[in-house]
Amino acid sequence: MSENQPLCALVFLTSLFCSTCSQGTRFVHSAALDADGRYNIKWGFDESTITFEVEVETRGYIGFGLSPTGAMSSSDIVIGGVLNGSAYLMDYFTDSNRKVHKDPLQSYQLLYGRENGTHTVLAFSRNLQTCDDNDKVITGSTVRVIWAFHEEDVGVSGPVYHGLNRGRKSLRLLNPGSSSSIPAGTAFFDLQNEEVHVPHKDTTYWCQIFKFPEPKKKHHVIRIEPLIQKGHENLVHHILLYQCDSNLNKSEINRGHECYHPNMPDSFFTCETVLFAWAIGGEGFTYPPHVGMSIGTSIDPVYVQMEIHFDNPSLQRGIVDSSGLRLYYSPSLRRYDAGVIETGVWVSLYHMLPPGMQDYITEGHCTQECLQESLESEMPDGVHVFAVLLHAHLAGRAIRTRHFRQQVELQPLASDDQFDFNFQEFQPLSQERIILPGDSLITECKYNTKGRMNMTWGGLSTRDEMCLSYLLYYPRVNLARCESLPEITGQLKFIGVKEIQEPVTTWPFVIKSPKKYSNLSFTEAMDKYKWTRKRGKAFNNIVRKLPMNVRCSKIGLDEWSIQGMIVSPPELKLEQTSAAVVTCRNVSEIHCESSLALLFTACLLLILQTCFHL
Repeated sequence: MSENQPLCALVFLTSLFCSTCSQGTRFVHSAALDADGRYNIKWGFDESTITFEVEVETRGYIGFGLSPTGAMSSSDIVIGGVLNGSAYLMDYFTDSNRKVHKDPLQSYQLLYGRENGTHTVLAFSRNLQTCDDNDKVITGSTVRVIWAFHEEDVGVSGPVYHGLNRGRKSLRLLNPGSSSSIPAGTAFFDLQNEEVHVPHKDTTYWCQIFKFPEPKKKHHVIRIEPLIQKGHENLVHHILLYQCDSNLNKSEINRGHECYHPNMPDSFFTCETVLFAWAIGGEGFTYPPHVGMSIGTSIDPVYVQMEIHFDNPSLQRGIVDSSGLRLYYSPSLRRYDAGVIETGVWVSLYHMLPPGMQDYITEGHCTQECLQESLESEMPDGVHVFAVLLHAHLAGRAIRTRHFRQQVELQPLASDDQFDFNFQEFQPLSQERIILPGDSLITECKYNTKGRMNMTWGGLSTRDEMCLSYLLYYPRVNLARCESLPEITGQLKFIGVKEIQEPVTTWPFVIKSPKKYSNLSFTEAMDKYKWTRKRGKAFNNIVRKLPMNVRCSKIGLDEWSIQGMIVSPPELKLEQTSAAVVTCRNVSEIHCESSLALLFTACLLLILQTCFHL
């Protein structure tokens, strides 16, 4: 008998005893995975394990899984139920052809199960890192949860196909977002479109001016949540709230217009400072107890512009939308006023991605020079970042906001190695981070353009790209945007451009020489170039070293003096990994030891708390 067999036997006996105990474990987080509320999960975690309770409207089997893409293939799945009064659970995985296989290493531990006349409940635990190649490692990044259920239990031949009882939902299991809990009776006001007729085109940005309430004394906004019209969850891609000039004409209130349109009213261009950002999949944001968005003082927003991005790739006609935001506010003041800094790549055609690239990396710099000038003047002791929203479009695969002090890299402010275009929301930081004068930030975005034939451009459409981080911080200072853009000259030189037509009278500007690009716009020239994967990598390496144009703007239309200056990317001394590497040993040894740890810390605790207090 091996030295591990007695331990495994003890684990088995403990699990049998534990599984008989129906208990009321306190799960900190919860989510409905389907729109009808038929499939609900709760979960809690510590530094090494995660525990789920799944409640589903069925008396048959329940399927729960973690997928790399949200599809069935190459997924980590657990299937279980309650049959003849006994709970069962089995660990499976699927191959690239979606075929289901029983996992030789059973990494999920059944804690308990029960059912009544309509619902089945299962609870189970696993390690975050199981050291099983068939399991997905659970990290702080986005996790694509897949689910299914059936009216029948698993039979001898395995689970019956679930049919339409299936779905997916992206979650951050280890960083689930802010609590929605606020005091009962908290006052609120809505900023909401009134039956906007969405154009039948791919991308529309709709802007509308609103006036905030004007309380007689200072208040704090303590929570903001989306009001998405039912059925428009995939239409409304993101909502930005901007502060406008406080001297706007009252006639502009509730006036709506297509954003960035040549006929957009001049007053709309005064709305430059981002107050809040929400993106698809997010469920709202509650400010920490010591921070709020200030309203009611002379420097606070009076007029705001709400910008809604409608994503309509199927070019549907006749869509009428009344989505918006709800803001909860209170006279009970918090200690600090919150602000937002937009960092990353300045949105422009100069931000370009070659086609056919598996991992193309873009870097947007919030430079040492910008943070030195702005924070030294406004807040020499620095500002505290408490949440970050990472933002990209369809080609985005991973984003992180890197933080440097004296060119030495610290832990990232935020990162998501499994970025999901359809799930973007503010990530509260587990510990607030201080940004000091002279620090620098890099928003790093990784893209996949393998299926594209032409260049991808920085721009507003979801088929264009962005690379942005929105930082929620306190105390509020006079800094709205801290961004960069690589110089165009070096990018054009790569494809052989020698001269452009001057004076520049058109946009995009036109190439003069060499002859093969003559009279083409620079975007047409870039598309004409014969891109290969090797050339794309070489281009990527060059662009990341090019001098860059700095954007360093204040609230409103003012700028810090560094704005528009050309600086070189910093020489960095160290690249910091975002997470500790877990060393995996012999699989059977890991399995038994992790089972023992899970069941003695979870099951025995549940026995003590529950079985002896029936």
